Amino acid sequence: MDVLRELLARVPGRFSTELGIDVAAGPQERQKWFLAAVLFGARISGQLAARTYRVFAAAGVLTPQAIRETGWDGLVALLDEGGYARYDFKTATKLLTLMESLERDYDGDLDRLAALAADPRDLEQRLMALGKGVGPATVNIFLRELRGIWPLARPSLSPLAQLAAEHLKLLPPGLDPQAAVAALEERWQSAPVPGFVFPDLEAALVRLGRDFCRKDRLRRPCPLAEVCGRGPESLGVKPTSSPKSGS
Repeated sequence: MDVLRELLARVPGRFSTELGIDVAAGPQERQKWFLAAVLFGARISGQLAARTYRVFAAAGVLTPQAIRETGWDGLVALLDEGGYARYDFKTATKLLTLMESLERDYDGDLDRLAALAADPRDLEQRLMALGKGVGPATVNIFLRELRGIWPLARPSLSPLAQLAAEHLKLLPPGLDPQAAVAALEERWQSAPVPGFVFPDLEAALVRLGRDFCRKDRLRRPCPLAEVCGRGPESLGVKPTSSPKSGS
């Protein structure tokens, strides 16, 4: 079995593509993805984060200027409509702070931020310095889909992706996250799947790790079960008839 081909045939790839965002098309698309990544980075389900992004998109509130002009009350209303009720006040404040910082320090241009970065670590630090609430997890979500677009977008492999890659025997266990992403990229370069890019593989592994590889999430058959040979019984978890959605 061609594991990479089967994985990408059975599990969706990039989250940005799923939202209708083409991060390779230009700065405006990357700004959209930054907003989405901030929403995905909160302690909320992926489904609600995606729904909330679509609410912002439908309202045309996607740029730093539009977010600022919408104001705190308007942002709270959009967040509530998307399902962010538990985090609406905090997230509205965070979005305003981030966009104000982006406009003040980089003329509202994420590509300018990237161009001024000295190295991959500096790029990550500049993104986190935009405001409280943009931590390593959000930066990883954002940058992993910009591999090959921004030269310095080289985040470590996320723990969920690494877990799934180990289960599928794409990686040996216990690698350092940077060594893990290098090994996975080498595997991809030796046998790429037509129609996909490496960030599709990474995102698919994140989804697999999130929804199936963690012990607390294994409630239904894994789409790649025949590759890793894991199942509910192997983890001491009893299957249920009504699976929970992943977050």
